[in-house]
Amino acid sequence: MPRISMRTEGQVGWLTRSLFFGAARRRYREVPEPLRAAANHPGLMWAGAIHELSVERAARRLDPALRDIVVHRVATVVGCSWCVDFGTMLALHSGLSVRRHRELGRYRESAAFTAEEKVALEYADAMTAQPMTVTDELVERVRAHFDDAQLFELTYLVSLENMRARTNHALGLTAQGYTSGDACPMPFDEQIQAAKVATTSGKV
Repeated sequence: MPRISMRTEGQVGWLTRSLFFGAARRRYREVPEPLRAAANHPGLMWAGAIHELSVERAARRLDPALRDIVVHRVATVVGCSWCVDFGTMLALHSGLSVRRHRELGRYRESAAFTAEEKVALEYADAMTAQPMTVTDELVERVRAHFDDAQLFELTYLVSLENMRARTNHALGLTAQGYTSGDACPMPFDEQIQAAKVATTSGKV
């Protein structure tokens, strides 16, 4: 259950209602709950929206499929079922393979991922771990596959998803039902539990 009020159309100004809620409903069928939560603070809602749009337009150095699985991995490690739900829906709409998400819990051994994807996922795990476990040796292995611009983009996207997932998790926002049935390759709770098992076993 959300730990913050979810603003409705009748509780926000016309600009928020038309530009944010209206546009979100047209794009995603319904207004995402993080947006309803952010509407409690219009200034930060605007700042966040502008930032997300800018990142969407600027983050073009990495392969879209790699970006998708890295962000999805961070969401599962943090334990944000809302992010897992929403991210799976975006992958479906983009034509990306969501079936690989099932393999993320064992990505190190899985043949579903390339060498560069595996090292990117390892880097994402190291950045998301508490405390962080990024080492010089790991960064050197990442740099064997990615140039400096790609390394920075990867780092930025992992950090950004950590912020999203931890914010949603802290506010009690859970899966909103963007995907259902066969659309999601593994139930949200199972994906999150698999990531936690990997973390506690020392693989993250």
